[in-house]
Amino acid sequence: MTSATRQPETAPETLPPRLIATDLDGTLLRDDKSVSPRTVAALAAAEEAGIEVFFVTGRPARWMDVVSDHVHGHGLAICGNGAAVVDLHGGPGAHRFVKVRELARENALDAVRLLRDAAPGTVYAVEQTYGFYQEPAYPKLHMETPDSLAPAEELLGPDHQAAAEPVLKVLAYHPEIDPDAFLTLARLAIGDRANVTRSSPSALLEISGPGVSKASTLALCCAERGISHEQVVAFGDMPNDVEMLTWAGRSYAMGNAHPDVIAAASGRTVANNEDGVAVVIEQLLTELP
Repeated sequence: MTSATRQPETAPETLPPRLIATDLDGTLLRDDKSVSPRTVAALAAAEEAGIEVFFVTGRPARWMDVVSDHVHGHGLAICGNGAAVVDLHGGPGAHRFVKVRELARENALDAVRLLRDAAPGTVYAVEQTYGFYQEPAYPKLHMETPDSLAPAEELLGPDHQAAAEPVLKVLAYHPEIDPDAFLTLARLAIGDRANVTRSSPSALLEISGPGVSKASTLALCCAERGISHEQVVAFGDMPNDVEMLTWAGRSYAMGNAHPDVIAAASGRTVANNEDGVAVVIEQLLTELP
C-alpha cells in the first residue's frame, strides 16, 4: 500500500524534482482567478525540463476550465481533495474521470448525522461526479445552480435521482462557528467515518471518504510513475493542503497561507498575487544538473 505519511529519510534536496504538485485557489491562481504570464511561463519551463506538473485542488472537475489552457503532457489533475483524478485534455465539459475515490453513502449519512448532533444549524450540499445537490438552507457559495434541493438524508438516500452516481464529497456549512473551531469539532464528531478538511475562509467543511486526501491520491499517482516523495515539490495555502505538504520532499507555504500550512511546509514563498509558485519553480530550474 502506498503511504501518504512521509518517513524520515535522506535530505530531499539531494534528489532533483520530478513532479510539481500545486494547489490552485490562493496558490497558483491570483485572487482574480487568473494565471499570471510569469506563472504560465514557469509551468511550461518545468514541463520542458521534464518535470511533471499536477494541479491538486478541492475544486470539482467541471470548475477546471480556469487552468484548461495550461495543461501540458499527461493532462491529469487531482480534484475534489483527492476524490478524483481527471484527464483535462478534452477541455471544459469534456473531461474524463481516470480514478474515483468515492465517499460511501453510508459513511456520508453517518457524517451528516454525527455533525448535526455536534453542531446544530449545519447545512449540507453533496458533490458528485457530474452533479451538485444541496439542502434548501445551504447558502449560495458556489458558481452554479444546484441540480436539486432536498435534505441531505434524501440527497444521499437510495431513491435520489443520482443515487447511482459516486459521491465525491459532502460540504457542511455553519453560519456562526469559527472556521477552525468547526473543523476541530467536526473531526472529533465524525472520527474515522470520513476525512474532514477545509479550504474556504468561511465555516465550510469538505468531507471525503476515509483516507481520501490530496496527499493520498498524489501518493498513488506518484507510485504509478515510480516517483518518490523526495522527488515531489508541493505548494499550498489552506488546511486541505497540510497532508500533501507534509508528505512531499519539498513543500512551500504561500505568503498568504493559513498558520497550519506554514507549520507543515518545509519552506515558504511569497503570496499568490506575487506569483509565489513561479518564484520557486524558476529557482528550482536553475538548480537542475
